[in-house]
Amino acid sequence: MKKAILGLAALCLIAFTSCKEDASKKINEENVAVAAERDANSSKFPVLTFDKSAHDFGEIEAKQNVETVFAYTNTGDAPLVITDIKSSCGCTVPQDWSKEPLNPGDKGQFTVKFNGSGANKVSKTVTITANTESGKEKVNITAFVKPDPNAPVKPAQAAAPVVK
Repeated sequence: MKKAILGLAALCLIAFTSCKEDASKKINEENVAVAAERDANSSKFPVLTFDKSAHDFGEIEAKQNVETVFAYTNTGDAPLVITDIKSSCGCTVPQDWSKEPLNPGDKGQFTVKFNGSGANKVSKTVTITANTESGKEKVNITAFVKPDPNAPVKPAQAAAPVVK
């Protein structure tokens, strides 16, 4: 057993010392420069900066269509690409945003339409999926939806008789 271990150790020693070529001679300097530039740029992200992060429509009638525009600027160091904008429900529809890359310093905007569904205080979130560092950014809309004056009135329930 000792001879087998000694033989295996000798074989490993020969295998590891037989490569006498200097590894630094195999490095391509052009590849090093490209890798350094890539690594420097990998820490640069676009930054999505909004003119407002929330919009309050105030008091609106039930089923009244309202809309607002959210303007934004790419304040980062790389081109901004917005891949999707979604709302927290179907009553809020984001639309009209540019699918093209937005260079640093450039501005863009998108429209959010709300159909006035719900009752009383309503809050909705719009999520922007983009190539920012976090990957998702959010803006909010709120409104106080007044009851529909044309809605049928539900009959009042009679109080249960008191049993003595």
